[in-house]
Amino acid sequence: MCGITGIFCAEPSAPVSPELLRRMNDAQSHRGPDQHGLHLEPGLGLGHRRLSIIDLSGGQQPLYNEDDSVVVVYNGEIYNFQPLAAELAAKGHRFRTHSDTEVIVHAWEEWGEGCVERFRGMFAFALWDRPQQTLFLARDRLGIKPLHYAWLDDGSLVLGSELKALQQHPALPRRIAPQAVEDYFAFGYVPEPRTIFACVQKLPAGHHLTVRRGAPRPQPRRWWDVPFAPVATSDPAAAGEELLARLREAVRLRLIAEVPLGAFLSGGVDSSAVVAMMAQIMDTDGGGPVNTCAISFGDPAFNESRYAEQVAHRYATAHRTERLDPERFDLLDTLAALYDEPYADSSALPTYLVCALARRQVTVALSGDGGDENLAGYKRYQWHLDEQRLRRLLPLGARRRLFGALGHAYPPLYGAPRFLRAKATFQAMARDAVSGYFNIIAVLDDNLRERLYSPAFKRRLQGYRAVEVLHRHAAASPTDHPLSLVQYLDMKTYLVDDILTKVDRASMAHALEVRVPLLDHELVEWMSGLPPELKLSGGEGKHLFKAALRAHLPQELLYRPKMGFAVPLADWFRGPLRERVRSALLGPRLADAGLFDHGFLAELLDTHDTGRRDHSAALWSLLMFEAFLRRESTTAPARAEAA
Repeated sequence: MCGITGIFCAEPSAPVSPELLRRMNDAQSHRGPDQHGLHLEPGLGLGHRRLSIIDLSGGQQPLYNEDDSVVVVYNGEIYNFQPLAAELAAKGHRFRTHSDTEVIVHAWEEWGEGCVERFRGMFAFALWDRPQQTLFLARDRLGIKPLHYAWLDDGSLVLGSELKALQQHPALPRRIAPQAVEDYFAFGYVPEPRTIFACVQKLPAGHHLTVRRGAPRPQPRRWWDVPFAPVATSDPAAAGEELLARLREAVRLRLIAEVPLGAFLSGGVDSSAVVAMMAQIMDTDGGGPVNTCAISFGDPAFNESRYAEQVAHRYATAHRTERLDPERFDLLDTLAALYDEPYADSSALPTYLVCALARRQVTVALSGDGGDENLAGYKRYQWHLDEQRLRRLLPLGARRRLFGALGHAYPPLYGAPRFLRAKATFQAMARDAVSGYFNIIAVLDDNLRERLYSPAFKRRLQGYRAVEVLHRHAAASPTDHPLSLVQYLDMKTYLVDDILTKVDRASMAHALEVRVPLLDHELVEWMSGLPPELKLSGGEGKHLFKAALRAHLPQELLYRPKMGFAVPLADWFRGPLRERVRSALLGPRLADAGLFDHGFLAELLDTHDTGRRDHSAALWSLLMFEAFLRRESTTAPARAEAA
């Protein structure tokens, strides 16, 4: 895996500073410790940091076509590069390496912007075509690999795999976007295309951006979307076998590497399925045991390690488990530095540690990410369908009058079991389907965010609400089925900006490449078209997947309650992290930001501390936001204000 960066000047003869480009490139040295390279010419600079996986002796970047008129810097893996290289060679293109990178430059020459549609894999790249004076940026279909860019005041464009590369440029404005703050406290991350900085954008998943010198400033264009086109499935058992066959093919493609390879094994259904397929393939091919690793917790409510050990024993993997030290709070600042912008998924902590564990023996690890979104594994999908059935009983206007009043009157029992939290249910009934789903997934609900923000910051928001993100995606959805629609929303938000961002930054911090077979785009397209009742049936998510896996995994593992990769935040904030979170929330950093109601911060702390309510998600979000502000103030003094 790698890191890329670049500078494209509005003036074609403008020189690009080698020192500046090198600083931008080196800011991402963790993404590619093996090699580095720069391409410089008037008006353009591209940089690359390489983690060598395929064609170790060749494939250095920047990489060029035959006459050096086309150059690319690239982060990712194209798994079908060998047949593509053969096809391009038959068309007369000459290859100098055996790397997947070189396929990109020749595919661009042959198919232009359409080249991305031929690639099967994960990628983000920047390609410069000198004869056409064109810079082409592209990101893979599901957004597995990141790409950030910003237009500067002089019309120049800067780009990088991570925000920290762009932050090296002295002309980059670092004004915080108010809408990004609202998005963050609603979702726990800043959803694309927005970043925490007003002038920087993420190139959305499945989009490309074509910048032509002298032409008007372009907008990103979508080149792929999850289709949700119905798949004919008359026999569920046959569909289950086809699902496993397609997964097995996706896993096999991801076993191509010239470095040690392994897998994460959490003990959940998805990672266990991937390991089962890997073990079967490697046994057939005469390979050694699969290297697997897991993180365990002392609290049994969060500990899946015994299920991981069952799978490891069944498939004779070389398995290692490491217990998460509950006192490793020194990593909080490390996480803030990794993610560059506020990021509130607390499972980033064990993810960081399991990546460190994996890197001790392998350079490439397969993961089970994507199964929940594709096959309806989250409990919230059933909650949403239950609410939708109730919504259909009354028109929206009547529901707003009736349930809006009930939701206003009922007390907010935040710490109670879900079935007792009638206030949230009443509020959900008063909303449309998309707003109701937003109410389910929001880290801080509308009431908490309303109380959290200062009056001055509310004025800066000018009425903006984070639910608009979901409405925007819903308007573009290819499906209106209640289950498929919310799966689509999660693929456009939670999957790309939480799950995949978490894994990319945590793995790259340790120079580890993570591959995600359940997000193979051909598999995703097929799974999206499966009948919804084969995904969620009788309250059981991944219905078809689990049925097909009965011959491969223990029944106890397949049908146990889902745990996720969570950490016991509520206890931490009442115990070892109590003083740290209190100091952060009531200290000068958040007070000086002018974003928050200081009295409400104290109330959040007190009600959580006494055990009356569980505000751990809100407290963690605030703790990570404070860490971001603190880090930003050291790198850009007096610039970390929202305006």
